[in-house]
Amino acid sequence: VSDAMIAIHNSLTMSFNPYEMNGGTVLGVSGEDFAIIASDTRLSEGYSIHSRDVPKVYKLTSNTVLGCSGFHGDVLTLVKQIEARQVFYQQTHGKKMSTASVAQMLSGMLYGKRFFPYYVNNILGGIDENGKGCVYSFDPVGSYEREAYRAGGSASSLLQPLLDNQIGLKNQEGDKKPLNKEQTIGLVKDVFISAAERDIYTGDAIELHIITKEGVEVQRIDVRRD
Repeated sequence: VSDAMIAIHNSLTMSFNPYEMNGGTVLGVSGEDFAIIASDTRLSEGYSIHSRDVPKVYKLTSNTVLGCSGFHGDVLTLVKQIEARQVFYQQTHGKKMSTASVAQMLSGMLYGKRFFPYYVNNILGGIDENGKGCVYSFDPVGSYEREAYRAGGSASSLLQPLLDNQIGLKNQEGDKKPLNKEQTIGLVKDVFISAAERDIYTGDAIELHIITKEGVEVQRIDVRRD
């Protein structure tokens, strides 16, 4: 065996990748007085399913919910860091963080890790100071914006065009009214059911967190499991 072949073999066997993609899809939609953050519950790696019951939605406050998918180790670490900072904020200021404050804090946390970023897709939803639904989407290094709807994760390219058409009302003719809460919940369930038919990393069940000024309601439905 030549020295060149040995060098190639060693370089392949000694390589290390700190990241792993564990799949999953998250989605956020905001309405006049509500917001919805939803995800599937499948945790996978390659062609292996590690668990069928790992929702990627995390309740941070009584009216703020984070959808977070990607490398599950980074997801758990990031959520733990957010919760710790929320405790510090409440002890310092004597009140809980607003959704906008959580969004700004998360942006700073992601930017602080820009040289070794969290391998996650973040979508934050809640109720703003005026009682309206809000959704914030983030890139891996902290750039963020408030949007009406956004999909992230392994099936985002399947979900986003449907949201553009049905909620953004793009490429539609005639007058269209915004969807109410019940219609939006039905649409979110439909788009996830459709995504589970095409994306092997999305499936098993859908968990929806419906956020209003009264609090967070959780709904769950099963989808295909193969």
